[in-house]
Formats: sequence, structure tokens, C-alpha cells
Amino acid sequence: MSHDHVKRNVVKGALTSYLRIIVRMVLGLVTFRLLYQGLNTVPEQFGFWSLLWAVFGYGILLDFGFGYSAQKRVAELSVKQEWPQVSRLLSTIFFFYLIMAAVAFAVGVALSGPMIDLFKVSAAHREEYRIIMVVFLAGIGLAFPFGIFPEVLQGQQRMSTANNINILGTVTNFLGVACVIFFKLSFMTLIVVSLVGVLFPYLLAMKLALDHMPGVKLRPCLFSFHTMLDTGKFSIFAYANTLSNVVRNKTDQPIISSILGVASVTVYQGGSKVGEMFGLLTKQIAEVLTPTAAHLHAKGDSVALREMLLGGLRYSVLAATPLFVVTEFYMDGVIRLLTGVKHPTGPMLWAGELLVFWYYSLVMTHWVFKNMFMMAGQEKRMMLQSVAEAVVNVSLSIGLTFWLRHAFGTEWGILGVALGSVVPTFSFGWGLIFGWIAHEAQMTRWALFLRVIWPAWRGCLPMVAVAIALRSQTFWHSGGNTLLVMAEGAVVGAVGLLGIWQFSFNAAERESYGAKIRRKLGGKVKGVPA
Repeated sequence: MSHDHVKRNVVKGALTSYLRIIVRMVLGLVTFRLLYQGLNTVPEQFGFWSLLWAVFGYGILLDFGFGYSAQKRVAELSVKQEWPQVSRLLSTIFFFYLIMAAVAFAVGVALSGPMIDLFKVSAAHREEYRIIMVVFLAGIGLAFPFGIFPEVLQGQQRMSTANNINILGTVTNFLGVACVIFFKLSFMTLIVVSLVGVLFPYLLAMKLALDHMPGVKLRPCLFSFHTMLDTGKFSIFAYANTLSNVVRNKTDQPIISSILGVASVTVYQGGSKVGEMFGLLTKQIAEVLTPTAAHLHAKGDSVALREMLLGGLRYSVLAATPLFVVTEFYMDGVIRLLTGVKHPTGPMLWAGELLVFWYYSLVMTHWVFKNMFMMAGQEKRMMLQSVAEAVVNVSLSIGLTFWLRHAFGTEWGILGVALGSVVPTFSFGWGLIFGWIAHEAQMTRWALFLRVIWPAWRGCLPMVAVAIALRSQTFWHSGGNTLLVMAEGAVVGAVGLLGIWQFSFNAAERESYGAKIRRKLGGKVKGVPA
């Protein structure tokens, strides 16, 4: 695969990733409001629903790093077209996952009672929710082995195909959830429909991935302990890194539930959902670059890898900064739009502000570099950094949640997990990772900052000024209703896009991108028909 072909795959993958996220955000917004309003007739339902999907996040712990390994090894073996090795690799991982899913389900059933007690579910709903948890674990266990195939598609440099499948799954899941809420079906029905929405895209990904490699077979007889051990040399570091990320990203709701009670999860979700959606929208470039990094590393093309790192980081920050500015200035309106809550509470607003800042910090320092260099020979060092950050994150989150609860009351206690995420990510990001990036890019920290961070903020300074002016004026209640939030946000966003075009891009880039836009629109470039 040529370098130009790789770049086209990256661009195509990034564009379809943003389309996927737009669809996911639009439908996710509607779904979130449907669930937030529909499940709040029983106060514990929405909190328990959120906790179940937090448990789904922990399901990745059974991955043992083999998902990353599959993506990396498929990308590497595809360069040499060593299909028998791919057959052994995928068969080994798939059937290992099948065994682990069965074991996890058995353990989950055995511990379902204590887990329900840990989440402080009321006695009236204890047995009902325990059965729902068992069904949920069964569905996740069934889907788990097939989750390897979206990773395989990415390893095949077919990110756009994986994205299209994800879009189809998102639409299918939305329609199912909407029907459950509209017809007022049971909570159990909602769980089952959502689980089908998880499994269906995985099965489709399996068919398309294997069709692309007709010489690859998935057979129990191809299971190989030698392949598992060989793959495990990378997987153990990838797993430790994944485990650390899960601990860092997914402990907020369990900590809140166990310290403050499951009802506080609902309050926290009002703000944290904004951060989650911001994160989904801003991590796409980093995810697209993961298999590309494995491909370039396998080819030994360090120059292209370095260029991809700098370009990926720069464009990730360019894409995230305008959204960060708009979201932080209009947090109250965004929460109202997401949840339907007329008057977001102070803790809800602060949780949203802090978590959006947290995700933005990950964009600037973590995501692009760690996703790429995990696949490019830096997995051991990545693992050590991730473990250290996760330990600090959880320790701070628990300590701050207890302190804020006793100092300011239960409602403010939810900010403990938000602060517990922000402080270590910011400290590790700028104190360690940014310097690491500069070393790999063969630049100083200051030169790297001027190359990838400052251009975005230079372009966004006009939108910051406009946002301050709109929020400070006294002619109308800024952001007072949904229409005003959307109108003001559109004005601020438009100023941001114009500022980036004029001040973040240089003249050569504006000419190049302008020519591409005109060709797409059917115009002419320097007299040449498109």
C-alpha cells in the first residue's frame, strides 16, 4: 500500500468517523432525552441503566489487550499477505474470548446479588434489577467474542467500512429504544433491544472482514497456545494500558453510586453527558491513526510516522478548540438541550465544565500520541504512564468525593470524580507526555506548542471575544432558551471557523483546501474544469 493510499484511507476514515459521530450525537441526544424523561418515572431506573452501561465499559477488561493486538497484527500481516498466520491469530483470539465470556457470565451470575447491594438499589426493586443485570451480562457475553471484527476491519485499513457499520447499528438501536419508550414497554424489553443493537453490527463486521480475506478461516482447530503467547508479548502491555484507561474513564459512576448513592448518578449524568459527547466528537482523528501507525511502523517508515503524528495532533486540536469554546460558554444551554432539565443545578454545571476541560486536555496531550505509539514500539512506556495516572485518578476521585460530601453536602460530592480526573490528566499530560511527544517529533516543547496548539487558539481568539460579548450584553437573556443557545452558538461557531481559516491556516493551506472545496462543489480551479 503506497503512502498516498495510506493518506487517502486516513482522510476517508476521518470523514466517515465524523459522520458516524454526527449521527451518534444527533440520535444520542434524542435517545438520551427519551431515556432521561421516560425512565425517571421510577427514579432509580435511569441511574441503574447508566450503571449497566458503565459495567459494559468494564467488559473491555476481558479483552486482555488482544483487540489492540488483532488490529496491529492484521495491519502488519496484511503488508506481507500472510493469511495462514491471520487465520491462527483470529481463531485463537475469538475462541479465547468465547471462553472468557462464559467464565465472566458465570461469575457475574454468582455475584449479581452482592453487586446489586453495592449499588444501593432499594429493596422494592432488588430482585427485578438483579435479573435484569443477569440478562444484560448474558447479552454482553454473547456479543463479546464478535467484538474483535471491527478491530480487524481497522487493521485492514477499512476504517470507513467499520464506521458505516457503526452508523447502521446506531440507527437500528435508536429505532428500537424509541419504540420501547413510545409503546411504554418494560425495562427488561429496553435492555434486550439495546443488547441486540450491540450484537448486530459485530456480526455484520465479521462477515465483511472475512469476505475481504477469503483465505482466512475461523476454526477451533486453529487455536494455538504458541500464537497466544507470541501475541501476548504485545497484548500484556496493551491490556495494562487499556485497564488503566478503563479505570481512569469508567470509575466515576461506581464511585458516586457507592459513596453518594445511585440517585446521585442521575445528577452527575446531566453534566458528564456533555463531556462524553465532546470526547466522542474530538477523538476520531486519533482513532483513525491507530491502524495507520501500525502499518507505517511495520514498513519502517519513521519519517511518515512522524509527519502523521504532527499532522494528526494539529488537526485534532484544530477540530476540538472551537467546540471547546462554544461548549464551555454555553454549558447551561447544552445541558438543558441534552436532558430537558429547565434549571441545571450548580453541581451539574460544574461537572460539565470540568469534564469538557478534561476531554480537551486529552485531545491536546494524550489521544493522538498514545494511540499511534502504542502501535509503534512504545507500549511498555505507555503502560507505565497509564497505570500511574489511573492510580492517581482513582485515589483523588475517592478522596475528593468524600471530602466534598462532608464539606458541602451530597449534591456537591459528584464534583470529586470530575476533579479527580482533571488534575492527573493535566499534570501527566503537560508534565510528561507533551515532552515525550516533542522528543519523538525531534522538536523542543515550545516549537511543538507553536506547531500544533497555538495555531488553533490564534484562530479561536475572535470567537472567544464574541462569546464574552454575547454572554455579557444586557439586551436579552443570553442563552435563556434553546433557540437563543442555538443562535448564539451558531454565531460564535461561525466566527471560530472563519478565524481558523484566516489565522490558523497559512496561505498555501488556504489555497490547497479552497481548491479541493471548489472541485467538490463542481467549480473550476485556475481555469481547469473540475
